[in-house]
Amino acid sequence: MSNNENKIWVEISRKAVMAISCAAVLSLTACAGINDRMSRIGVPPPMDKIENPYKQKGYQPVSMPMPTVEAVNGHPNSLWEPARQTFFKDQRAHKVGDIVTILINISDQADMKNKTERTRTNDEKQGLPAFLGFENTIGKVLPKGFDPTTAVGMNSDSTSTGDGTLKRKEDIKLKLAAIVTQVLPNGNFVIKGSQQVRVNFELRDLTLAGVIRPEDILNNNSISYEKIAEARISYGGKGTMSDIQQPRYGDQVFDAIFPF
Repeated sequence: MSNNENKIWVEISRKAVMAISCAAVLSLTACAGINDRMSRIGVPPPMDKIENPYKQKGYQPVSMPMPTVEAVNGHPNSLWEPARQTFFKDQRAHKVGDIVTILINISDQADMKNKTERTRTNDEKQGLPAFLGFENTIGKVLPKGFDPTTAVGMNSDSTSTGDGTLKRKEDIKLKLAAIVTQVLPNGNFVIKGSQQVRVNFELRDLTLAGVIRPEDILNNNSISYEKIAEARISYGGKGTMSDIQQPRYGDQVFDAIFPF
């Protein structure tokens, strides 16, 4: 076998190894999810442990633009302190570790329609009479020979028609207790809260994070969700029903890599 033939077979082998490697990576990813589901057969989904937010993986203190700090001068003979919000003791959250109740009342509705049509026909032929001197070598390697005058030919005919309608309505009403994890220099609070509810074999997980003003906290130590800046609200879960609603791993991989 000549050097050129060796190079061709080496290139084919290299591509085959890459394809096998990609398939192995996808298989390992799918096996990890399968093992997780197999471990939960006959048992309810486990609930997360209660942990210090500072020690949770990925926790980072929030850095926000701060105004100039103004000095507050207290008066020894005054019954009113500048930093106090009420005359008597304030029961609302005001320091790290305090708890504040978050009222979530989200009502969202959308109605969209879209229609597209596309038709495309393509026919191309290319010849390579001289391919760097490899035209004769390739003809010896390929079992049916090689005709350089018709080396490349493409013929495609595609028709695409799309008609989509989206109707969405979301109504979420929840209450969540969050913890003040940080007090910013301007007095705003960074809050973080989570809540898990398990009913039979279905686990519902609610998480929330954001920045609030202490002035927006009501007298009953609660605040509405629309007054949370940089709000991150997640409501999901896992369990038997969630697994059924998810597409199979093969479908997800196909949708991710298929270009058409």
